[in-house]
Amino acid sequence: MKLDLYRDPSNDVCTLGKLFVNAEYECVTLEDPVREKKIHGKTAIPAGKYEVVLSLSPRFKRVLPEILKVPNFVGVRIHPGNKAEDTEGCILVGTVAEGNMILSSRKAFDRLYAKLDLEDDDPDGIWLEIHDAPKPA
Repeated sequence: MKLDLYRDPSNDVCTLGKLFVNAEYECVTLEDPVREKKIHGKTAIPAGKYEVVLSLSPRFKRVLPEILKVPNFVGVRIHPGNKAEDTEGCILVGTVAEGNMILSSRKAFDRLYAKLDLEDDDPDGIWLEIHDAPKPA
């Protein structure tokens, strides 16, 4: 399974984007701002290609998608949340962006998680590629 996250330019509060699953639009995203120098818990992960696994989150006490081998980051997840204060370096998903927030996060997360759960045993795995630009038209 291939996930592609296309980010809009960051503002001083957050970075919004759009997530695609196997080239099909899935949902909007919200992350911390993209920064040249990392600030713990307040910086989006670097653009690049990452493996994703479903694993137990000690913080949330449930299985969530974990993004592996992110340079200088630990425990990066995809999870529900609505604003930059909810992310701490993770990727939040929602159905619509409104200002510096995303809405209906649990609904979007549950829909995405169901797709990821079906692919968890795929020998090719789940891969996320993050692009620091909107998706070309």
